[in-house]
Amino acid sequence: MGGCMKLLVEILLAIFLHPLVWVLCVVNIVGRQDMSGLSKVLWIVITFVWGIGPILYVLLAKGAFW
Repeated sequence: MGGCMKLLVEILLAIFLHPLVWVLCVVNIVGRQDMSGLSKVLWIVITFVWGIGPILYVLLAKGAFW
């Protein structure tokens, strides 16, 4: 239940507060040790897409905003 609520909050934040969410995603991406440099750059570019980019990062790359 808590995981679904966190996902819902992250999706709503991605839609309405994209600039803040983008910064949070970039901080998370840069700090990840399990990604190569190329995949980090790719995910930073993908998360720049308004609304859908951060949602894709959370769902496909097992990322987080916090």
